[in-house]
Amino acid sequence: MPPRKSSKTKNEEKRSRKNANSSEETAKEEEEGESTTMEVADAPEEKKSTAEDTQQADATRIYLKEIGFSPLLSAEEEVYYARKAQRGDDESRKRMIESNLRLVVKIARRYMNRGLALLDLIEEGNLGLIRAVEKFDPERGFRFSTYATWWIRQTIERGIMNQTRTIRLPVHVLKEINIYQRAARHLSQKLDHEPTPEEVANLLDKPLDEVKHMIGLTERVASVDAPLDEDPDRSLLDAIADEQSQAPEKLLHRGDLQAQIEIWLKDLNDKQREVVERRFGLSGREISTLEVVGVDIGVTRERVRQIQVEALRRLRVLLEKAGYSIESLF
Repeated sequence: MPPRKSSKTKNEEKRSRKNANSSEETAKEEEEGESTTMEVADAPEEKKSTAEDTQQADATRIYLKEIGFSPLLSAEEEVYYARKAQRGDDESRKRMIESNLRLVVKIARRYMNRGLALLDLIEEGNLGLIRAVEKFDPERGFRFSTYATWWIRQTIERGIMNQTRTIRLPVHVLKEINIYQRAARHLSQKLDHEPTPEEVANLLDKPLDEVKHMIGLTERVASVDAPLDEDPDRSLLDAIADEQSQAPEKLLHRGDLQAQIEIWLKDLNDKQREVVERRFGLSGREISTLEVVGVDIGVTRERVRQIQVEALRRLRVLLEKAGYSIESLF
């Protein structure tokens, strides 16, 4: 029969077991704590990104709700507050700004998916709105929204250029780019075609190399691995055409189209046909500049440009009757 343990020995064993259990529980808690810490540390970036996106969406909803309470101004109220703002009345200036915040949102939405979040676009547009209020002259007879739209678009576009470029450009360079782009738009409307670097350089009275440099700076950098908006399963690289091969539809219609172009060109007079063929490399000719064509046919550079415009206008009518767009061919 085993000896009975004394009460003192029993108490010591109880304390020992209690301490052991306590140590095991502490170790288990520490292990669970470390595991939880590791899980938090190793949380996927996707969850963090989703949280940020949700927060951004909530902030946007709150902002849109807040500006929805600002009443729009009638034409008479617009003139009234604009005149007071011109005289330095801060309350009138504030009223003009607040009543047009929804206009900024409307314009900013057109620039979504171009590198800036909607709230950032709105912030840039609001700067343009403020500038428009400062510059607006109600005596000129047009609505403020018409005038403000230009300023809002300008600041949003500049914000996109500054913040989404891989290579940041100085402000003075951005101003030069804006001058070039305005000149190009003006010529495009005047000439009925996309202006050449030579034509822009001539209008701005700048060296051709400088204009070509501006054109290069306006080109945006894009990742070829970026998913396509309309098909996220495909990347930009998948959609880039192989320049070494021609599209099947072009191969199919190439012969017929070339023959048709020859027919259209015959509708022009001799000088118009000569200019178009030389300027666009048609009928086996090499593409030539305005100066070269002018020297060869004995007229000035400006006269060559005028002949080209006249010829393209005539061709536009013929092409549209046949269901073609002149921009797709020249």
